[in-house]
Amino acid sequence: MTGPASARARVTAWRPSRWSSPVIVGWAVLITFALTAGPILLAGANPIAAYGEFLVVPLTSRFSILEVLVAATPILFTGAAVAIAFRAGYWNIGAEGQLLLGAIAAAGVGAAAGDLPPIVVLPAMLLAGGVAGAAWALVPALLRVRFGIDEVVTTLLLNPVALLVVNGLLHGPWRDPVTGFPESPRIAAAAEFPAFLERSRLHLGFVIALVIIAAAWYVVARTPAGLRLRAAGLSPIGARFAGIDVSWVVFRAALISGAIAGLAGVSEVAGIQFRLTSGLSPGYGYTGIVVATLGSLSLPGVALAALFLGDLTVGASSAARALEIPSQLGAVVQGVLLLTTIGLIALRRSRGGTTRRPTLDPQAPPDPPPMGNGEAGP
Repeated sequence: MTGPASARARVTAWRPSRWSSPVIVGWAVLITFALTAGPILLAGANPIAAYGEFLVVPLTSRFSILEVLVAATPILFTGAAVAIAFRAGYWNIGAEGQLLLGAIAAAGVGAAAGDLPPIVVLPAMLLAGGVAGAAWALVPALLRVRFGIDEVVTTLLLNPVALLVVNGLLHGPWRDPVTGFPESPRIAAAAEFPAFLERSRLHLGFVIALVIIAAAWYVVARTPAGLRLRAAGLSPIGARFAGIDVSWVVFRAALISGAIAGLAGVSEVAGIQFRLTSGLSPGYGYTGIVVATLGSLSLPGVALAALFLGDLTVGASSAARALEIPSQLGAVVQGVLLLTTIGLIALRRSRGGTTRRPTLDPQAPPDPPPMGNGEAGP
């Protein structure tokens, strides 16, 4: 077969080796430790001792292990939110703003709860936070599917707008009338997430995050809806040829992503802060991008990456106290780890680290290079 018919028959999809993503992450961790040894030495500490404080010490006591789970909770939400959107080919960089809108909704419902029982208040807070996050994601999603406007820019630019909304509320109608501080009044006791263990900050939000990740994994990996989502992300042209409404799939993934990010805000308000504050999120939405990338856009990978970064976050504070080095070195390690992982993924693709598999339909149009972790099919 020659000519155009032959060209059409050589349509390909891309599938990486089963172990390529874990191997890449492992190499990224080793390279990151080598690259960050210099800054640690400049800070006056032994890199081996610092890495021990970063990664091992947080796992040596009950209290610090629970703190690792607490630190991982918000980025479990945002990592899952980003991973779902990215798998659909929708580059949601706005999880930070969606988190803040979810926090605003949770603080409003929690403060107005009055004497209502927790069985009423907690679902109402979760619903309000999810709807608020999805609503904040609505406009960029519509601009993408209706007009083809790049969602990277629109979702990113909405993050500082959300922070301005928070600050406007805290310096205006929601300023605490008792203390006068720029923070909202404390939510009702019925609106607080219950703690699981005595003398621990681990709360219901951690379990909710795990349930969402498990449910999302099942949907993405085991259902027709998940297959359509992955197909839309891997090859929009091929997905349209197969009869999938790619615009609808992307739009729905964007709203689900925003809703899950909004639940991260609910978790922080109801489980940790118990009020809305301007420092509620130190960048959990952006850390969710790191988590999704390290997890290769798979939901189990997101869970492992979030726990790893939670360990690193707690370890950074431990290293700062024990070795008298800046706690910001933990953020440096996270940033280098993200850049290293992205660089290794790009190197794998540029050097042919994927294998080709012919499709069944010789009339299908050619697929573009893969997005996300390049997985195709269930």
